[in-house]
Amino acid sequence: MARFTYHCALRWSDMDAYGHVNNARFLTLYEEARAALLFGDTGSPSIERGVVVARHEIDYVRPIDYGDPVKIELWVDEIRSSRFTVAYELYDDGQLASRARTVLVPYDLRAGRPRRLRDPEREFLQQWREAEGEVGG
Repeated sequence: MARFTYHCALRWSDMDAYGHVNNARFLTLYEEARAALLFGDTGSPSIERGVVVARHEIDYVRPIDYGDPVKIELWVDEIRSSRFTVAYELYDDGQLASRARTVLVPYDLRAGRPRRLRDPEREFLQQWREAEGEVGG
């Protein structure tokens, strides 16, 4: 499957005192890319009704300096009945700068509780599912 690619402009407020993107801001960049996939033009209307983050993990490979937009590639790494995982790679000037994963749980906002994935959501996520062994980048 193809990866979803998102180009994200860096903001002056993303910088830390050393002139690099602050480590916590990586999470914001990943969130922006994930929102573009799940809720943008390609998104699933039923996922828009409710999903919450259960876990984040980020590996920092190298610092990012302020400058051109970064490229984020993301894909669905795992689909279970009551959760799914989005994986990411962030590139700065063509070089890998970070990898991350986010576990998301479908959520019933009215009832205030987790729910199972619906078939249309599963179908949407499956189109972004990257099979094990596939190499991107």
